Amino acid sequence: MEIRYGFGKKAVLDFDSALEQVVRALQSEGFGVLTDIDVAATMKKKLNAEMPPYRILGACNPPLAHRALQAEPSIGLLLPCNVVVRQDEEGSVHVEFIDPAAVLDLVNKPEISLLAIEVRQRLERVLAALP
Repeated sequence: MEIRYGFGKKAVLDFDSALEQVVRALQSEGFGVLTDIDVAATMKKKLNAEMPPYRILGACNPPLAHRALQAEPSIGLLLPCNVVVRQDEEGSVHVEFIDPAAVLDLVNKPEISLLAIEVRQRLERVLAALP
C-alpha cells in the first residue's frame, strides 16, 4: 500500500500481535512510542460510535528528532512520525506509516530532506520486519 503521504501493508497477524510487533520493530530502529491514541475507544466514549480497533502511535527517534530540531526549530509541528495499526471491517489488519519525505520536504532544507530519507529507510525496515 502506497499513498502520497504514507506507505504500509496488510499484516498477516491479529490486531494485538501486529501492534506488539510494530512497537518492538520500532524500538529496534531506535524509535520510542511517545503517544498511543486509541481511536476506537475515543469514538466509543465521545460519540458512542463503534468501529474496529484503530491505534495511532506517535513514534520518535530522539537522535534524529534532535538533528531535525537543530536544523529547523519549528519542525516540531511535523513531529512525531505517525504509525497507524488498524483493523478493517473484514478483520484484516493494516500497518501504515507516514512518509517522512512527504511531510519534511515542506521545510525545503537539504539537511532535513536527507534526514527524511534516513527516517523513511528506518520505517521501511520496521515494515519489512512484519509478516
